[in-house]
Amino acid sequence: MNTILDGMRVVEGSAFVAAPLAGMTLAQLGADVIRFDRLQGGLDAERWPITADGRSLFWAGLNKGKRSLAVDMTTPEGREILTRLICGPGPDAGIFLTNLRLRGWMSYEGLKQHRADLIMMAVLGDRHGGPQVDYTVNPAVGFPHATGPEGSLEPVGHALPAWDCITGQQAAMAIIAADRHRRKTGQGQLMELALKDTALAMLGNLGIIAEASINGHDRPKMGNSLYGAYAQDFICQDGARVMVVALTDRQWRNLKTATQSDADMDQLAHRLGTDLGQEGMRFIHRHAITALLKPFFEERSLGEVATCLSAADVTWSQYRSFRQAVQEDPDCSLDNPMFAMVNQAGIGSYLTPGSPINFMGLERLPPAPAPTLGQHTQEILTEIGFSNTEIAGLHDKKIVASPR
Repeated sequence: MNTILDGMRVVEGSAFVAAPLAGMTLAQLGADVIRFDRLQGGLDAERWPITADGRSLFWAGLNKGKRSLAVDMTTPEGREILTRLICGPGPDAGIFLTNLRLRGWMSYEGLKQHRADLIMMAVLGDRHGGPQVDYTVNPAVGFPHATGPEGSLEPVGHALPAWDCITGQQAAMAIIAADRHRRKTGQGQLMELALKDTALAMLGNLGIIAEASINGHDRPKMGNSLYGAYAQDFICQDGARVMVVALTDRQWRNLKTATQSDADMDQLAHRLGTDLGQEGMRFIHRHAITALLKPFFEERSLGEVATCLSAADVTWSQYRSFRQAVQEDPDCSLDNPMFAMVNQAGIGSYLTPGSPINFMGLERLPPAPAPTLGQHTQEILTEIGFSNTEIAGLHDKKIVASPR
């Protein structure tokens, strides 16, 4: 199958979310991503969520489509194997993705001695090389103080490791950019990307740094409302909860049409002396708008609400749990070509996503399972020049391992 990154080879030594996600993103676009781990497994080999018998669904989810090499990198022989793998010949090789500590033989300068045009993507905690994870970065940049019920004082964290996710995508993009640069100039590249810098960059990109600096105040908590525009959750007659959004003029008109509230909203605007056609004014007067809309939802079941909102092309959704989303949402099913049923060794068969990107003229690469630890040790060692006798000796000395 012809894929967009066909031929690219990336060697990955990683843990947590950002770096494995970067490797998986490239693998799902067709790159040959080889992950190396300790003989006993990586740092996140048993990370939750897990199955009843302790198999990591987290690890399986972030390592789809990769190949696995199990090697003892504390030994000279193990370091030699990885050096040969990372710095192997060919225009599509010589790319190393990691968030491990880069020192000694694994440093950029150490590996560059074996391949001058090496591309290395190093994912860091902070720009000084200090340890940070999403759940320490998020409090540091302020988001928990703007998250939670309106009027509450306690900071609220988030279940989604957003900075990890964004950093992973940025790292994948940086590797592709560095590969393009190397093809044009012949030069390699060391790239460093800090998780905290990703968060701070987005803080600025979203206008929040300027808001704090220029306006001189913190953004307050506002529950499920949308800052600066109108969005609100409502409970239907049958207890189901929905979210409606009216960012644009069209979305606002459609919401009024669906809820038959045009006249009431005109009267409200007149009484308040404002123009609710402006999204900022809808935010300021969100409580008054919500009070007018609330009866529409309270008097109707979810099915009735869905019919009215969809008929008027309202931007809305139903609140679901993770389990409900898997069971009920057709976009999270085989109806969506991104998904397939994949049999993951030791876990079983379940719905698995491939890349969400659809390239015109190229067949979408189907999702592949994550490898078992050391699944490809034999073939990888053969590819980088070890003979069968040498490979057997490495197994005997417990330098490398293959699945039992």
